[in-house]
Amino acid sequence: MRNFDLVVIGAGPGGYVAALRAAQLGLSVACVEERATLGGTCLNVGCIPSKALLSSSEHWAEVKHLAAHGITVGEAGFDLGAMMARKDKVVGDLTKGIAHLFKKNGVEWLNGRGTILAAGQVQVGDEVVGAKNILIATGSEPATLAGVAVDEEVVLSSTGALSLARVPEHLVVIGAGVIGLELGQVWARLGAKVTVVEYLDRILPGADGEIAKTAQRLLQRQGLAFQLGRKVASVTRDGAGATVTLERRDTGAVETLAADAVLVAIGRRPRTAGLGLKALGVTVDARGFVAVDGQFRTGVAGIYAIGDAVPGPMLAHKAEEDGIAAVEGIAGHAHAAPDYGLVPGVVYTAPEIASLGATEEALKEAGRPHVVGRFQFIANGRARAMGATDGLVKVLGSETGRILGAHIIGRNAGELIQELVLAMSTGATLEQVAASSHAHPGMGEAVKEACLAALGKPLHA
Repeated sequence: MRNFDLVVIGAGPGGYVAALRAAQLGLSVACVEERATLGGTCLNVGCIPSKALLSSSEHWAEVKHLAAHGITVGEAGFDLGAMMARKDKVVGDLTKGIAHLFKKNGVEWLNGRGTILAAGQVQVGDEVVGAKNILIATGSEPATLAGVAVDEEVVLSSTGALSLARVPEHLVVIGAGVIGLELGQVWARLGAKVTVVEYLDRILPGADGEIAKTAQRLLQRQGLAFQLGRKVASVTRDGAGATVTLERRDTGAVETLAADAVLVAIGRRPRTAGLGLKALGVTVDARGFVAVDGQFRTGVAGIYAIGDAVPGPMLAHKAEEDGIAAVEGIAGHAHAAPDYGLVPGVVYTAPEIASLGATEEALKEAGRPHVVGRFQFIANGRARAMGATDGLVKVLGSETGRILGAHIIGRNAGELIQELVLAMSTGATLEQVAASSHAHPGMGEAVKEACLAALGKPLHA
């Protein structure tokens, strides 16, 4: 039997980063992955392919607006097959890159499904390997809707929606969260009629309310339709299409939508079934999350869990931070547990939507005194020059100037939020961000201006 200091189960962003870091710290490491390629959901059927299609479809959407820049093009068209091939190449290049990093750092890839037989033993196919420590990094899978059968032909999960052979005439998206909006925008840009159905009375549950309302208005302007406050009663296959039956939450009235494709995008759930955790005595809650302490230890010695398998934001970069913290602890290096309040979230629609920390609603509900600063991109010189004037930067601070939250909707919001992530992580105040020099003309000036506004010192508003 082969023995390792650490066996990681799952090669997504949390698992593969943990395996690499552990090897760099001198541990003998094996990483179990049942897919034929490394990278987990994120690289294979999640973050990366969706962003590739978002990029391709955005280029196509931009063609319609080139005249405003003095650019004239002839008759334009797109090749969906070529878009899909490009997406697949991006995925392939990145997954091969991880395999190269494993080889470079001496991480053994065990291809197959892993099961924990006992503390210190992992079975992969017909082989049992010994492990001083086991790290569960199995990620998550699309959540299902009761009574709705996903067939990946007409009724799709996010995986199926990334590989459609043709543009649907009418795509009904169930769920107005990150995945639903991103994939809905891809297919809307390519010509589909897209209707987004949401149980709640708003899109982007958990996001700052003002930002969510702005996002809905801008997405509607781009052609997405929203049916909010609707419960999905059923999805019935009808030949090459489907009928979606809805119930209005306010009146109970029944409505139907005819679609030739339905995307179920109601979130994700931990992928922890089948690991043998219950028999081992590892505590798993009703939703499938593994209970861990601040060092990612389960209740069974030598078994750890990270990423989407444990409570917290279900984000790839959160999983990476979890993995690094867990293996550095295993290797005897002090490492503070990640602060999930400092983990940014980004929706990669156009415009992008980025969030960090507290929302204005949460502060009001808690009765916490706060100040608000806003700056619209329409007043930003760089945004004007690029024609990217939709959106705003919103910062929330305490009366002493501590930054409590930040929310951005606009071009490159996912990059702009990083300045505020660093500020919150290091304790920089609204005054310090506002006093720092920001290059002109730059979108980042909007961050400075929002902080000035929160301090009652607006310059360009």
